[in-house]
Amino acid sequence: MPDLQISVGAVRAAHDLRVVFSRLRRRLREVADRDGLTASQTSVLSRLATTGPASASDLAAAERVRPQSMAAILAALGEQGLVARAPDPTDGRRQLVSLTPGGWALVHGDRQAREEWLARALEERYTEAERRTIVEALALLDRLTAS
Repeated sequence: MPDLQISVGAVRAAHDLRVVFSRLRRRLREVADRDGLTASQTSVLSRLATTGPASASDLAAAERVRPQSMAAILAALGEQGLVARAPDPTDGRRQLVSLTPGGWALVHGDRQAREEWLARALEERYTEAERRTIVEALALLDRLTAS
């Protein structure tokens, strides 16, 4: 396979994109009221909300942490009443972890707070034409995740 030359423009765009998304991700994390949760705990709650119940080992693999680390994360979330365990209906030897009503409320509240902050910022800082440009750019960036 031939060496692919990467243009200076592509390298610059990659750098700028990474920097901007890192800042945006940090700012969105600041907006959400985490109620003392760690980033790992928040990530597990979000994953469960997105993908549904999962075993501790599946969560560990998805989050790229050791099973022992996931056990500690789940224990802390369980103590706070945010997750619950139940037998896997297809394999009685396994347990599935799922969000409790309190876990769902926390995830929903955090997402709503982030989206409200973002909508307000877009409304206050950008014109309608600029917002359309942002939406068009996002459609192009979405192609990065499609591959």
